[in-house]
Amino acid sequence: MELRGEQVVLRPLAADDVETVAEIQAEPGVALRWGDPELSKLRDKAEGRDECTAFAIELEGEVVGLIQYHEEEDEMYRHAGIDLFLSEAVQGRGLGTDAVRTMARHLVHDRGHHRLVIDPAADNVAAIRAYEKAGFKPVGVMRQYERLPGGDWHDGLLMDLLADEL
Repeated sequence: MELRGEQVVLRPLAADDVETVAEIQAEPGVALRWGDPELSKLRDKAEGRDECTAFAIELEGEVVGLIQYHEEEDEMYRHAGIDLFLSEAVQGRGLGTDAVRTMARHLVHDRGHHRLVIDPAADNVAAIRAYEKAGFKPVGVMRQYERLPGGDWHDGLLMDLLADEL
């Protein structure tokens, strides 16, 4: 399934995308947040053997990032979470907002979710601004939420979006 945004196209991650996505993930600014790429994990995502459903983010036919979602299926807590990264070369152009908004529409309209979450690092001002532009609202800071690739813990900002806010 291909999802079209205003600028980006999201399509299921394919085996042919793994090397390109690994190169993007290895860029210093991306690896700082995501860690060094592991080809086996990226292959698992491309082959549907991961807990997340992964899509390549394309701009004008070129893969420029990865966006993925996970779903909580327990009816008491049912929701979906989104995560993504973009090549440093295309950051700051509104592509993250477009990709998140496009994925959010898919998760609400096609997958039936009433609530979506995203959890950037609390100090990732650019990501937080992009997600707010897509309609996400801050919920709260999760202290020492995630371990950075260097081993240090950092805070995360839980943000959510309700279906009727989309």
